[in-house]
Amino acid sequence: MDRALLADFLRSRRARVRPEEVSLPSGTRRRTPGLRREEVARLAAISVDYYNRLEQARAPRPSRQVLAALGRALLLYPTERAHLFRLAGEVPDPPARPDDVVPHGLRHLLDRLTDTPAYVIDARYELLAWNSLAVAVLGDPDDWAPDERNLAWRMFRGRPGPVLDQAGAGAVAARCVADLRAAASRYPDDPALGRLLARLRADSPEFDRRWRDHGVCVRDVPDRVVLTHRAVGELALDREVLELAEGGQRLVLHTASDGRSAEALRLLGVIGAHWRTASAS
Repeated sequence: MDRALLADFLRSRRARVRPEEVSLPSGTRRRTPGLRREEVARLAAISVDYYNRLEQARAPRPSRQVLAALGRALLLYPTERAHLFRLAGEVPDPPARPDDVVPHGLRHLLDRLTDTPAYVIDARYELLAWNSLAVAVLGDPDDWAPDERNLAWRMFRGRPGPVLDQAGAGAVAARCVADLRAAASRYPDDPALGRLLARLRADSPEFDRRWRDHGVCVRDVPDRVVLTHRAVGELALDREVLELAEGGQRLVLHTASDGRSAEALRLLGVIGAHWRTASAS
């Protein structure tokens, strides 16, 4: 436990919280910005003396319950809450569920990737954001029902989409199940993930068989799939996955693995809007 850094961190977070954010009167007699120490102590249901000693770097190590209460009282973001736990020498509790809010900057990046199909999924394989070339390759998620925007569900329940070659389909399925197995460990109390896994195990014998293998990692070799697209024929694509800090989100990029596929992607970039209209009619 680093008492000095913990004290500094608590003081800095306390100064950031406006009284009205925690339903306290702002008043006109506050000499410093943020909350008073006694207000933080009251919000966290701990003694004022103990909180004073925390900010003076003189207190004994706080319990996990106290740390959680301080995180709520100080309106800490998930990353800040994890930092608070680590300063106190504790391992942070796992987040309850994946984050489903895609940062604005990431959406802007997707739009700028005009030659690369790209999309963002969460740990449940829920499709959160995508660019226009991903629509041209995979189909338009805006045309799917909200409960059909899970890529694992679409894969194992045979929903319409590009036709993968056998080897590529097997690798994608194995990776998907392993990712969901890891997600179940990371988010054990997420009800949405629990419902998804129950549906997949009940409705897909293949998923259930792979699930019972207990695989949690199949990323030893680069991912490559060959798919058949109705507009441009065969596409050979390498799949790269960028894990985003916190939140359980991933940016998935599909890049052409040969010259013909690169040319096909360029063509889809040109005819994408027309292709989507024609395929929907």
